[in-house]
Amino acid sequence: MFARVRRGFAPSIAAATAALALAACGANTANEDQAAQATGDFPARVQVRFPVRQHLAQPSQLVIAVTNTGARVMPNVAVTISNPAAPGAQAFGTLIAAPAPGQPILAGRSRAVWVIDRGPGPCGYSCHQGGPGAAVTSYTNTWALGRLRPGHTATFEWHLTALAPGAYTVAYRVAAGLSGKAPAVGATTAGALHVAIASTPRQAFVNAAGQVVESGGG
Repeated sequence: MFARVRRGFAPSIAAATAALALAACGANTANEDQAAQATGDFPARVQVRFPVRQHLAQPSQLVIAVTNTGARVMPNVAVTISNPAAPGAQAFGTLIAAPAPGQPILAGRSRAVWVIDRGPGPCGYSCHQGGPGAAVTSYTNTWALGRLRPGHTATFEWHLTALAPGAYTVAYRVAAGLSGKAPAVGATTAGALHVAIASTPRQAFVNAAGQVVESGGG
């Protein structure tokens, strides 16, 4: 079943706000510089959980737990999601066929297989407003949860809903940073999950005992 991150203000307030913003930018830049300078391999152990049989419109969760098993701090632990059968597709998506000659040109061929109801990371303003969440990065298929100390675990959790029936592969790869110079190494730091989505929604009913019973497997 299962496979194993203004106008109208008084001058003094505006100045204080600007100073805080500059300080925050300086801190972020310093963190990014430190992460960019981190190089070498970072040992890690990864555990993955995702239902391999699902139904159309069925909510599910993909959970990837990354444990830093090395002696150094990971600068910005990250997970990239892809579809090996459809390079260039968005995370949790696939590619539709290219248009034939003479047909309208598509703005993009990527189509979602799962909709992301909630991404990894703390659920702040963006998450509550239907946005991508706290762990989103400038890479469309990559989420990051920041520094990870030795012996600690970062848990990436996606809340998904299946949109398209069929057989799909969800591949993942873990990294210790976003620069490409700090790979996470270990037997489980990359892998692929093979998932079948049934074309009918999962059925549920209330039995005589008042219990909710789901049918159809999955």
